[in-house]
Amino acid sequence: MGTNYYLRPRGGSVCEHCGRGDDVEELHIGKSSFGWCFSLHIIPELGINDLADWLPLFESGQIRDEYGETISAAEMLSLITERGDPANSRKMKDPGWYTSNHAEPGPNGLARHRLGWHCVKQGEGTWDCVTGEFS
Repeated sequence: MGTNYYLRPRGGSVCEHCGRGDDVEELHIGKSSFGWCFSLHIIPELGINDLADWLPLFESGQIRDEYGETISAAEMLSLITERGDPANSRKMKDPGWYTSNHAEPGPNGLARHRLGWHCVKQGEGTWDCVTGEFS
């Protein structure tokens, strides 16, 4: 289970109650899942290839989670870069778990996406650069 995050570029009308609007397309930033590196959605056709490409966008729009809660650019950056598994659940993960979940041990006790399939590169910190559709 995880939480998806979205960026709504500035401009257009936004509902004051739910934060949605139909005239501006949101960009999917990525997904935070407990015990995993952040799945940072890269969108090469828009020039978004790593966290550095997202940073100016965070400052130029509104960030919200899939439940409609708004967070600041600083909070989003922290959620991506300051991750850790406080329970160190990696101790409970055997090699078979990593294999079946297309994962490998990552930083700070986190699981990290294995390169290939949708993960095109592992970030310099606690994020992985992932393409494709998210659920």
